[in-house]
Amino acid sequence: MEIVVTGIGLVSALGNSLQTSWQRLIAGQAGIQLYQPFPELAPRPLGLIGKQPAELATLTQRVVAMALEDAGLVSPLPDCGVVIGSSRSYQASWEKLAREFYLDAERLKSRLDKQSLPTQAFLETLPHMNAIAAARQIGATGSVLAPMAACATGIWAIAQAVSLLETGQCQRVIAGAVEAPITPLTLTGFQQMGALAQTGAYPFERRREGLVLAEGGAVFVLESAELAKRRSAQIYGQVLGFGLTSDAYHANAPEPGSRSAIAAVKQCCDRSHLSLADIDYIHAHGTATQLNDQNEAHLIQYLFPQTVPVSSTKGATGHTLGASGALGVAFSLMALKHQILPPCVGLKEPEFDLDLVTVPRQGEIQQVLCFSFGFGGQNAVVALGK
Repeated sequence: MEIVVTGIGLVSALGNSLQTSWQRLIAGQAGIQLYQPFPELAPRPLGLIGKQPAELATLTQRVVAMALEDAGLVSPLPDCGVVIGSSRSYQASWEKLAREFYLDAERLKSRLDKQSLPTQAFLETLPHMNAIAAARQIGATGSVLAPMAACATGIWAIAQAVSLLETGQCQRVIAGAVEAPITPLTLTGFQQMGALAQTGAYPFERRREGLVLAEGGAVFVLESAELAKRRSAQIYGQVLGFGLTSDAYHANAPEPGSRSAIAAVKQCCDRSHLSLADIDYIHAHGTATQLNDQNEAHLIQYLFPQTVPVSSTKGATGHTLGASGALGVAFSLMALKHQILPPCVGLKEPEFDLDLVTVPRQGEIQQVLCFSFGFGGQNAVVALGK
């Protein structure tokens, strides 16, 4: 079965739509600015969509509505599956509740004793409820999945959607990932790890400082090519295959030698019936951390011809954690559609001997790979075709 993408909804620090984000990206602009959303924490470069951190439910509702409109679909869609993941889910809501509890324990205890915190409000912040809310939004009564696989979540969601379609469980699936991770705990955790940048995100740069935490989301309408053609839908591209592996090595350090990540790339190409030489562009994970960029560059050098173009869009959007792979897939599909390779925004002095795209580049692009490598050794690779 040929599976195609017929709709995309995207919101990022670059803009409130796919088109705006894409235009700003190929113009070499970044959505990263210095913010201090929490007075107890120092100012940081962040990829915010607005002036204050966004809410997960609001972001999800927006990108789902955009994807349906882009695909020319109108709800209710009872035959549609939903696969929407997030690595942090409703963590912001739980942190807010914890702050209230510790700042004013007696007042909160009184509220809880009087049952003024409704059971429904508690249930709606469970990790899987964002996907359930999306299903309610579009009237979908098919399968609902809510993957959580660290930074690999977005590509995992697409892979699960493909499986639902190939096994005949759904006629179409809306799939992707949304992240609203700008919280005190998330910022402090990455800071304690020494992973946060001081001025900006510079993937594969010699002077790179670390990642810039960001919010955003991207979801896709996936359906069979036959169904898409039958309703004369636009087609962004085809999902050719995917590879999913685990390092089983460490909580946050990548496996030395990248054996499992290499296996994910080979698995993806085998399933897609592609050779490594068939790849015209790689959208790298490219977090701008020391270890990720070094390991990823060595993996690409080991597997691919030196001529394959490579870029990471996190220099423009920041790192949206679980949503980053979904954003990468959206930008890769736009590259296929417009035959333009997006640049590594902010890259001036590359550390690695790769064909890194520093300015938008016209090219004949037929097959691309999109990488995501998450904490815990979650490796996800998806192949897309024109």
